[in-house]
Amino acid sequence: MTNQKPLSIAIDGPAASGKSTVAERIAEKLCYLFFDTGVMYRAVTWGALQEFGNVDCEEKVSVLAEKVKIDVFPPSLNDGRKCDIHLDGVDITWEIRTPNVDRFVSKVSAYPRVRQAMTVQQRRIGEQGNIVMVGRDIGTVVLPQADIKIFLDASIEERARRRYEELIHRGEPASLEAVLYSMQRRDEIDSTREVAPLKPAEDAIRVNSDGKTVDEVVQIIIDLVKRHH
Repeated sequence: MTNQKPLSIAIDGPAASGKSTVAERIAEKLCYLFFDTGVMYRAVTWGALQEFGNVDCEEKVSVLAEKVKIDVFPPSLNDGRKCDIHLDGVDITWEIRTPNVDRFVSKVSAYPRVRQAMTVQQRRIGEQGNIVMVGRDIGTVVLPQADIKIFLDASIEERARRRYEELIHRGEPASLEAVLYSMQRRDEIDSTREVAPLKPAEDAIRVNSDGKTVDEVVQIIIDLVKRHH
């Protein structure tokens, strides 16, 4: 399939729908670049928490987002990371995956100037093709001309269970009830924000991952890619 026309594949969906894992597998099979755009918003959130102690001032967070340099590299360590995330040259790969960042990332990503700053960087990368790009507004805002658009979803109970097990596996304290509550709040913020709300693109293909293995979801999307070619 690597000899076929290079495609841009957009995969959107709510938190813990499995989109990052699925997209990474697809990118590996196609020899495409895997780019989870959510890491950019997480990096800005972490940076704001470090700089200001909170993310309450939209102006301060927006200025920070417009100034920082966020880089994504292939993984440098075999510690479970999918890539290296650097903020102004500092490796913050795991720092951006903490519950504290989880708690505030939706608020930061709802700030219009933050989204604008991140979208410019994301679009520049995505328009090169040979990419599987993951986020919440890829098919609707970042890459509206993507060749294939997927909206990957799952029930909130299933998504909360996945996120809870991920935290426990990393040795972090967590309760399923707290994770579920946090995810409900995040869904509400993501879906109701004024700028680029979480929603399927009109021409997106909806895939529900409830009761499906990662391999089954990957195969569904690979079959769509084959049909597109």
